[in-house]
Amino acid sequence: MANEKSVGSAKAVPERDEAAAPALLSGGNPQIPKGYGNAPVQAYIAAMPGWKSAIGRRLDALIERAAPGVQKAVKWNSPFYGMEGEGWFLSFHCFAKYIKVAFFKGSSLDPVPPETSRQADVRYLHIYEDVAFDEAQFVSWVEQASKLPGERM
Repeated sequence: MANEKSVGSAKAVPERDEAAAPALLSGGNPQIPKGYGNAPVQAYIAAMPGWKSAIGRRLDALIERAAPGVQKAVKWNSPFYGMEGEGWFLSFHCFAKYIKVAFFKGSSLDPVPPETSRQADVRYLHIYEDVAFDEAQFVSWVEQASKLPGERM
């Protein structure tokens, strides 16, 4: 059977086409396997639909600039950013109409990011297609957040 492989004595199962685009989950969030390092994050960003991919590239570049030595991973179908030995300080996720940037210790940032969470420390920034976000403020939040103890996940 072409493009299939046997798994023990079980029936042959189709091989995953590595060149295929990742599936998009609810709201257009890319389904990317868990992984550590830049490669899975870049795969996530490349798979972000429409205008979101360009914003993802911009967010990634701003985070790298604001937090030299930042560590990256994809967990729970979202890119995570953290500092070695300090935990994760930021993540983002695609929704149908916006990108949600989560600052895990956002209540400690000055000024506090605008969107609240059910978790007391977490604050969000929502980025919409036709609404410019304040890059200077975002960089300031990243700089501040990268210096705080992060979340262990």
